[in-house]
Amino acid sequence: MKFSAITRRTALALAAAPLLASVAGGAMAQAAWPDKMVKLIVPFPAGGPTDTASRIVGQKLADRLKQPVVVENRAGASGSIAAAQVAKSPADGYTLMMLATPTLLAPHLYKKAGYDTVKDFTPVAMVYDLPIVVVVNPTQLPNVTDLGSLIQHAKAQKVPMNYTSSGTGSFGHLSMELLKQMGGFDMQHVPYKGSAPAITDTIGGQVPVMYSDLIAALPHIQAGKLRAIAVGSPQRVGVVPDVKTIAEQGFKGYEAVSWGGLVAPSGTPKAVVDRVAHEVRQILAEKEVQDRLLGAGAIAHFMDPAQMGQRVQQDYTRWGQVIRDKGIAND
Repeated sequence: MKFSAITRRTALALAAAPLLASVAGGAMAQAAWPDKMVKLIVPFPAGGPTDTASRIVGQKLADRLKQPVVVENRAGASGSIAAAQVAKSPADGYTLMMLATPTLLAPHLYKKAGYDTVKDFTPVAMVYDLPIVVVVNPTQLPNVTDLGSLIQHAKAQKVPMNYTSSGTGSFGHLSMELLKQMGGFDMQHVPYKGSAPAITDTIGGQVPVMYSDLIAALPHIQAGKLRAIAVGSPQRVGVVPDVKTIAEQGFKGYEAVSWGGLVAPSGTPKAVVDRVAHEVRQILAEKEVQDRLLGAGAIAHFMDPAQMGQRVQQDYTRWGQVIRDKGIAND
């Protein structure tokens, strides 16, 4: 009996050994993170605000982690191509993505986006806000100096006047549709493929109004080629301090702010997420980083994983409702 009992105990111990070793190995691997290169995926082309912010933060993060942080651009379909790939990546902390508002909302716009924004990613840290602004061609609309005069002009037209954005389903498009809904006026959306051609034609007078991200419009506002009449953010923006918010101009509760933040594949260890969030908080507190982001048209704005998760859920739900109400789709 004693021999049998010892044999059973020995057998159980031997059987448990691989499991214990696996747990210990996993703990050691997690504790050692990072011990190799970290990839930071940008779901847009090089040169835009999401790419610029990613490179600024990635460089600083590499210094703090003592490991390379390599930025990879994988553009296409509002970022959904890259997001679908990241969602299927190992949840080991070595793949991060800069999630921006277009990619957040892409599953509402593309039937085969290939991922669920809320379920397939772990929020890590909010990095920046990207203000958006309503601009008009001052030659085409000399008397439109604020939102009230724009709406008055739009309502006086027998045929809806045109406005543009960087594309169907872009944040500028969705933001204007929400404004139209709240304001009880109509304008016809003329989509372009990107901000640059849309701004070029707004300056040229082919389209008199645009809802644009501020980084794209700012040089032309400063040069007097475009007139800014409203910003979508809840507070005024420092680089255009005299431009009132939409909420200030009679639309209480209106808020439209594009943003970017780091996410990881769902299931990434909490210790890794918390470490990255801690480092990003420190990075965004640096005046140099704030100034560099502002130079790219973005405003440094840290949120921790829980706060970012709440914002992801709220914006996904809110703007998804606008998309459904307006029947907007990209495929």
